[in-house]
Amino acid sequence: MTCRVLTALPVYNEAEHLSGVIAGALTYCREVLVVDDGSVDGTSQLLAARDDIHVIRHPVNQGYGMALRSAFDFAIRGGYDVLATIDCDGQHQPQLIPKFVERCCRGDVDIVSGSRYLRRFPGDSDPPETRRRINQTITEEVNRRLGLSLTDAFCGFKVYRVSELAKIELSETGYAMPLELWVRAARLGLRIVELPVPLIYLDERRSFGGALDDADTRLAVYRRVLEKVNASCTT
Repeated sequence: MTCRVLTALPVYNEAEHLSGVIAGALTYCREVLVVDDGSVDGTSQLLAARDDIHVIRHPVNQGYGMALRSAFDFAIRGGYDVLATIDCDGQHQPQLIPKFVERCCRGDVDIVSGSRYLRRFPGDSDPPETRRRINQTITEEVNRRLGLSLTDAFCGFKVYRVSELAKIELSETGYAMPLELWVRAARLGLRIVELPVPLIYLDERRSFGGALDDADTRLAVYRRVLEKVNASCTT
């Protein structure tokens, strides 16, 4: 089966890593989309100088989830078969894109999700303790509520069948959007598998922004979104 594939990178102030990640993505995928979520660090100027990729620019920062939603809409409207998403902070390895795409193009899976905890790779980072704890806690809650068996609810390395992605209605704009996606995908009965990816942290001090930099606040927000979306799907 031949699939028309788009790789999308949601970015916010990623001038340091941008060119290298784009080069890697183009090596393994013909079409690349960058969603610039209101960057102010020179990212926009770097993108404006390129003519080999698709670019969407949000005039102001709208959130990680909103950047992904823009990528989803672009893939749906563009008639792509498969959408791959990777983060642009240097933590994801573009050379894994073909493996994820091949698994999705078999036709028996709707979402292929990366997991940094499915198995260890040589040279894996030790994750920041609060991030590991929150990921583990929320992943367990997602599995319990939805009957899934995920090991990593927050990995941004994913591949979607666009025909199924088009069925998912999303409203979250921030870092909790992936939780809304899991709820809605599970309620639709979408088929999900995980593939292992290396666990790489290049900068443990990276900010979520605002109140979410506090771990307890972030956990509370994630739980609130999970509860709200789950309730809306069962009423």
